[in-house]
Amino acid sequence: MGRIALAVLSIALTAPFVAMPAGASTAGTSVLGGHTMSGQPIPCTTQSDGVRVCHGDESGANAPDLRLKSFDGSPIALYVTLPPTQGARPKAGYPLIVQSHGWGDPPSGPNDPQYGGPTADQWARSGYAVLQLTARGWGDSCGSAQSRLVNAAACANGYIHLDDYRYEARDVQYTIGLLVDEGIVDPNRIGLTGESYGAGVSLELATLKDRVMLPSGRLVPWRSPKGTPLHIAAAAVFAGFSDLAYSLMPNGRTLDNKMTTAKADLAPVGVEKESIVSGLYAVGALEGYYAASGAQTDNVSAWYADITAGEPYTTAADTSLTQQIARFHSPYYLLDGAYGMARQAPAPLFFANGFTDDIFPVTEVLRYYDLERSLYPSDPAAVFAFDGGHMRGQNKPADVAMLSSRIKTFLEHYLKGTGPKPTLGVTALTETCPRSAPSGGPYHASTWAGLHPGEIDYTSKPTQTILSTAGSPTISKTLDPVIGGGACATVPATDQGPGVATYRLPAATGSGYTLLGSPTVIADLHVTGTYAYIAARLFDINPATNTETLVARGVYRIDSKAPDGLQVFQLYPGAWHFAAGHVPKLELLGQDPPYLRPSNGTFSISVSNLQLRLPVHETPGAPRTPRTVRRPLPVVKPHPMP
Repeated sequence: MGRIALAVLSIALTAPFVAMPAGASTAGTSVLGGHTMSGQPIPCTTQSDGVRVCHGDESGANAPDLRLKSFDGSPIALYVTLPPTQGARPKAGYPLIVQSHGWGDPPSGPNDPQYGGPTADQWARSGYAVLQLTARGWGDSCGSAQSRLVNAAACANGYIHLDDYRYEARDVQYTIGLLVDEGIVDPNRIGLTGESYGAGVSLELATLKDRVMLPSGRLVPWRSPKGTPLHIAAAAVFAGFSDLAYSLMPNGRTLDNKMTTAKADLAPVGVEKESIVSGLYAVGALEGYYAASGAQTDNVSAWYADITAGEPYTTAADTSLTQQIARFHSPYYLLDGAYGMARQAPAPLFFANGFTDDIFPVTEVLRYYDLERSLYPSDPAAVFAFDGGHMRGQNKPADVAMLSSRIKTFLEHYLKGTGPKPTLGVTALTETCPRSAPSGGPYHASTWAGLHPGEIDYTSKPTQTILSTAGSPTISKTLDPVIGGGACATVPATDQGPGVATYRLPAATGSGYTLLGSPTVIADLHVTGTYAYIAARLFDINPATNTETLVARGVYRIDSKAPDGLQVFQLYPGAWHFAAGHVPKLELLGQDPPYLRPSNGTFSISVSNLQLRLPVHETPGAPRTPRTVRRPLPVVKPHPMP
C-alpha cells in the first residue's frame, strides 16, 4: 500500500516494467489466440524459475497489437502468468487467481507486490494461473496517449469507468471466459485478489458471483463465450470499498450496530474527503484517461466538478451522481438487493482494511460483512483489521506478512481444498507508535461485537458550541492523510478554545484499556446556519509530553430537514491501547481541512447532554481490568430514523 500512498501524496505514479530474469527464453506457447486487437496470439516467455509469462500490450509502432479485444472492442493490456511446464496441465485447467490493481498502478509483471498476498510468480510456482488486467483508462488500456493513438476508435469507450460492474468487472469476466474456453483455467476454481481500486472490482465480482451486468443494468447468467457456466469460488480484498459514494463523501449515517440502506447513506449527501478526492482525481488526470466532456456514462470529470463545487447538493445532477455510483459501483447495494437487483449469497470472502486508513476505513468492510452475516449467516467470511491500507496506515512488515499468509491460506482452501479451514470471524491488530513497535494482538472473535465486550462510558451535560470557522489549520494539516505526519503524528494537547467542543475523559487507570471498535457519540443538537456538519476526532493525550495522537476520526452531516434533537453517530473504528495515566479526548469541530471540504455555509451547533461510548476489548470484571470498564449500554436509536 506504500505505492498507493505515494501516488496520492505526490499526485503522480509510475509502474516500471519488471524485466524477465536473465536466461529467459521463448516457451513456444501462447494464449488468447484470435482474441487480441491484431488477432495474433500472445506469446509466452519462460523465466529462469520455469514460470511462463504472457504479456499482451500495444508493443509500439510496426508491432502487432497484442492487447485483448474485450467484449465491446475496447483494448485491454494484460499479463497471464502460468505455472512451470513440468508435469501435465490439470485436465480441467489450472485454478486461477485474478489480481486487480490499485488506482493509477497498472500491473508491472509477475513480481508486482501490490495485491496484499503472494505475487503472481509465487502463485504460479504453487500451481495457479494468474491474470492481471490493466483496467480501462490506465496504462496500455487506453490510459496513455500512445496507447490511444494505436487504435483511437477502439478506445472510444476505453476510458476510466470507475469500477463499473458493466465495464471493468465485465472485462475481467470476459477474459476469464476466454481462458476457460482455451482449457487453461478450471471454471470451478476462480479466485480474486486486489487492493484499493482493485479490491473494489474484486468485491463487485465476488458479489455478482455467477452473474454479468449488461450496460442496461440487467443481470444475466455468467457464461464463457462458448457457453460454460462460470462463478467466483473465493475472493480476498485489501483496502477496498463496499460503498464508493459513502467512502468518499460520508454522511455519518452508517452505524456498526444496524444495517444501513441506500436511503440513509445517500441522504443527506455527505462531506467530501477533499484531500483524498482531489489527489485521486489528479492521479487519474495525469496517468489515466477520463471520459470526454458530454459523455453520458461514468463521466468522472463532470462528477468531480459537481462534488468539489460543494453544497447545497440538491440538483438533479447531484441525485443522478449518487444513485449511479450506488447502483453500478458499490457492491453493498448489489448484496442488499437495492435498485431492484436480485439478492444472492456472494462467494467466500476475506476482507482486510485499516484502522488508520482514512480513504477506505474499516467501516467499508463492516457494512458489507454485517449485511452478509444477517442475510447468509453460514457464509464463509473473514475480516482482518489492522494498522494498514492507505495513508495514514503504517503497514508494518510483520502485519503485512500475517495478512499475506492469511490471504494465501484462505484462497488455497476454497480453490484447491488444501490446508486447514481458514480462520473466519474477525481478527484485529492494534495501532502502536512508533512504527518499529510491534502491533498489539492479534485479537479474535467470531463477530465484530465479540471484539469489544466492554465499554468506557462518559457523559457531559453542559452545552458547548461548534462553529464552522473555528479550529487550528496547523493541527488539521498535521492530521491530514495526504500532507500530514502519518499515524503516529502528535500535536499539542492544549484545547483549541471557543468554537471547538472538547471533552476530556478521566485518565485510564490500572493496566489501561484497549479501544477496539467504533466510538459512539450521542448528543442533543441545536443548529443555526446552513450546510452544517461535525468533524469528530478522538485523541490519546500523553500527560508526560502534553501531546496527543489521533486515534479515530469521523464526520456527521446535519440533515437540514431535521437538524435539532437527539442524534447518534460513530467515528471510524479504532484500535488503540490507552495506557495508565493517558487521557482520551473527543474534539467536535465544524471543519477539518484539507481532509474534509469546508462547508459553503456558515453555522453553529450547540451540543448538550453528550455521551461518548468507547468499545473496549477488556471484559468487565475480569482480573486487571479497570473498574471503569462496564458492560455496553443499550443501543440508542438515532433520531430522526433514516
